[in-house]
Amino acid sequence: METLNPLSGFFSAIEKDYRISITHIGIYAALLQYRQEQGFINPVTAFSYDIMRIAKISAPATYHKCVKELSEYGYIRYVPSFKRNQGSRIYFPETENH
Repeated sequence: METLNPLSGFFSAIEKDYRISITHIGIYAALLQYRQEQGFINPVTAFSYDIMRIAKISAPATYHKCVKELSEYGYIRYVPSFKRNQGSRIYFPETENH
């Protein structure tokens, strides 16, 4: 069950963070799932539609707002590509062990 460590760590970190909503949690969990599917690489390169599909989010504006906020709050580092044919890079904290 070591694959749950990053999610457990995230839940511990957000326990008293009033800024985090259920949408942030869904996107973070979807990012972790996508990262696992990619072999736990860091950073993971992803297109918004891939993560939105996993997180069951249909509004691109909601996705981008929450990913930017997760980055601003320090839970991930989001580097958007701004190119249609190139995914954005998402870095996870190095303290995660798998």
